[in-house]
Amino acid sequence: MLRIEDTDAERSKTEFEIELINGLHWLGLEWDEGPDYVNGKLTSKGSFSPYRQSERQAIYKKYVDQLLAEGKAYYCYCTKDELEAQQQAMLASGLPPKYNGHCRPEPDKDMAAITRGRTPQVVRFKTPEIKVGFRDLIRGKVEFDASLFGDMIITRSDLSVLYNLAVVIDDHLMGITHVIRGEDHISNTPKQILFQKALGFPQPVYAHMPLILNQDRSKFSKRKNKASLLEYQTAGYLPEALVNFLALLGWHPKDDREVLGLADLVGEFDLARMQKSGAVFNQDKLDWLNREHMKKYSNAELAGMARPFVGKKYPVVDAAFLERLVGVERTRANTLGDFAELGGFFFKLPDYEPSMLIWKEMPMKEAKAILEEVRTALAAVSDRNFQRETLALTILSITGERNRGTVLWPLRVALSGERSSPDPIDIMEVLGKKESLARVAAAIGKLS
Repeated sequence: MLRIEDTDAERSKTEFEIELINGLHWLGLEWDEGPDYVNGKLTSKGSFSPYRQSERQAIYKKYVDQLLAEGKAYYCYCTKDELEAQQQAMLASGLPPKYNGHCRPEPDKDMAAITRGRTPQVVRFKTPEIKVGFRDLIRGKVEFDASLFGDMIITRSDLSVLYNLAVVIDDHLMGITHVIRGEDHISNTPKQILFQKALGFPQPVYAHMPLILNQDRSKFSKRKNKASLLEYQTAGYLPEALVNFLALLGWHPKDDREVLGLADLVGEFDLARMQKSGAVFNQDKLDWLNREHMKKYSNAELAGMARPFVGKKYPVVDAAFLERLVGVERTRANTLGDFAELGGFFFKLPDYEPSMLIWKEMPMKEAKAILEEVRTALAAVSDRNFQRETLALTILSITGERNRGTVLWPLRVALSGERSSPDPIDIMEVLGKKESLARVAAAIGKLS
């Protein structure tokens, strides 16, 4: 089930919901009921509709009215300024800053005098001063002192219900049995348990997972990492690699395998193997997993997947040419997006300094002579035989007793214009005879 918890109107926008839905679809994490985004329109499916909390306020009101009628909640008339003054007074007295119960109905209070001529600001829950404990599937026994909470606000001034009560009502009505979430929610759990008890609802099972941390073990930051799931899609990560990576943040299978598909994860996941401490987001690990998952695809399949990324920079790309490019660059690429960057020289030879063609202390004349010898030998190879095996033998015949670098280095630079690139023989096979000869000729011209 997918439920949109949008009780905070300022932070909840339609575009965020659409992005969330599209991100789940991309990851292959499908749901049986809840909102969906199909053909440009938001729709909904399932027997517990509506699934947006902003559309369920009429449902929540019935339970707020029940709490009010049973004396478990009350209207609070304190303004923001009055609440601020209360908190400052408590802090000055060395007390925890909680609501002081000014509007809480008591037998000896003149409530008429307190409420006369005033407008209710919120509804508050009468928080019992008890210990609230629960057994967390990951953290074991957890206990809170509810006397520190004060009487909690459960509605705003417009009587719209806040998150903690809304989720309790939804969990009950939607038959939720397990609440598995980040440890930053653990302080909400005792409050929700108090609401469950007050309404006579059964208590779900709770499990609070470790948070994701930056490399320096600080809280995961959008400044240091991609802010949106779909940014990883845009960068060219495979969805199965990202699911694999996320699943291993704070969990591992029994046999410590690391490359796992969604079916493997579904079959093997066990909360008992979740760690309690935070999980570090390791970019190198994500890149490695993405490379491992890319290995499952043939050059043709990978080329098809990489085409949209390459096409953004080089709109006209021959399918066979892109397949050859992928075959050469796949060992260097971390993502699908890398093929456009790593393979850019295949589409356009970058400008480079003549000095780059020189191998170590080789004289310029020698480099030029070697490239002229290479050009002559390549020109003698037929178009049909301009393939790796023939090209390797051709270059080997030129190398002879020479140091391989004296031939391969200037040829590599002549073909790619870069200091780091694939094997020049592989490059020639991708470029073809005409373009390879043109680039070697251009390099000779630079050395003239």
